[in-house]
Amino acid sequence: MTNRSMRRVRMTLAVLGGAALVLAGCSGDDTTESGEEGSEDTSEDTSDDSSENGEPVTLTWFMGAGVPDDIATAEQLAANFNAVNPDIEVVVDASGPQGVELDTTIKTRLATGDMPDLFWYNSGALMLALNPDQQLLNVADEPWLDDLNEAYRGTISTDNGAYGAPVGSAMGGGIFYNMAIYDELGLEVPMTWDEFMANNAAIDEAGIAPVIQSFGDTWTSQMVMLADFYNVYAEDPEFGDKLTANEVNFADTPIALRSFEKLEELAEAGYFNEDFATTVLDQALEKLANGEGAHYPMLTFAQATITQNFPEQADDIGFFPIPSDSADTNGLTAWMPSSVYAPAYTEHPDAVKRFMAFVASQDGCNSITEARGVTGPYVVNGCEIAGDVPQIVSDMLPYFEENRTAPALEFLSPVKGPNLQNFTVEVGSGITDAEGAAQAYDADNENQAQQLGLEGW
Repeated sequence: MTNRSMRRVRMTLAVLGGAALVLAGCSGDDTTESGEEGSEDTSEDTSDDSSENGEPVTLTWFMGAGVPDDIATAEQLAANFNAVNPDIEVVVDASGPQGVELDTTIKTRLATGDMPDLFWYNSGALMLALNPDQQLLNVADEPWLDDLNEAYRGTISTDNGAYGAPVGSAMGGGIFYNMAIYDELGLEVPMTWDEFMANNAAIDEAGIAPVIQSFGDTWTSQMVMLADFYNVYAEDPEFGDKLTANEVNFADTPIALRSFEKLEELAEAGYFNEDFATTVLDQALEKLANGEGAHYPMLTFAQATITQNFPEQADDIGFFPIPSDSADTNGLTAWMPSSVYAPAYTEHPDAVKRFMAFVASQDGCNSITEARGVTGPYVVNGCEIAGDVPQIVSDMLPYFEENRTAPALEFLSPVKGPNLQNFTVEVGSGITDAEGAAQAYDADNENQAQQLGLEGW
């Protein structure tokens, strides 16, 4: 294990437990009292390359078209920045594909010199696969980095630099559930996988789809498997480092294979909605809100869509982590927010840095809240959240406060084969079994690790 990976793990674990504390002390509409100086600096400093012949510099922000809330967030950040920076115009280009195609597109455009001034991409180990020291704009000397918590900084940094600014809040992965259905059937939040399956049986008997799936957006098929990582981590905290070193895999590690088996058990029991193969994210959330299904495995960012599209039902949607096989193990898999990056060859580095400074400020946090509501704790120190905390976020916060979280595997290891969503679709559709999917994923990981040039592969 490298010193860099050790530092990343320590920083992630040290801060995830306390990240939710920034929600304390929220105060009505008075959301600009913390961090005002940083916000003013980002909007008034014009001593850079941000104007040409008196015309505003245009920065194009490239991203995928697959997640409407992400697009709304980018557009809100751009609009609010543009309003106080007349010499710079940030324009959002949400024309990118989804899933594996988007990942390939970003890597290709970076390598060929075709990436616009800004782009939206994952934080963590996937960012490391972009070869950031050579391909991304280094912002390590920017003062606003000191306002980002250590866990997040670890996900956008290498030994040689720092490269991104956060475009969201920390998230949890687990199960959204319809509390009205639970109340009607007298069910309790499950503490074990057996209890979860018993709840599903009761829900199925009542004529309601126990678990909604949305394989029309193939990336969502991964959620049961990925969000189960807390249970893997609880048994083996070194799993991420061992995976990176090729000392473990999924097919031969029972607790890791179990993550695929849970998805297989749900599929074999017939607990999915009949149209799971074609349902997309927004349709799945609508089914959940309307009581057409009781559970939906998802990241907590999606509560913003529920709040926006189904405000009357939003308080009826709760959240719990993927249950383990033992009541003694109960915790949450946590995701750091995605980031905005710039290619190293951008022609407007100073303008890019001004925009990143805005994103990583109280004004940036306010813009994100304006776009998607309260979805979780921010990673910008001093950011406050105005208004009511949604039920899903409220259910998530105790896991942060009680230090019952583990970072998602992608933040602990760069080994994440790009075809996982294809394998989980096959498991959920009954095309292959859990062991076959785990073996295929291990082979996919091997190919990626070799492409990355990791030792031991």
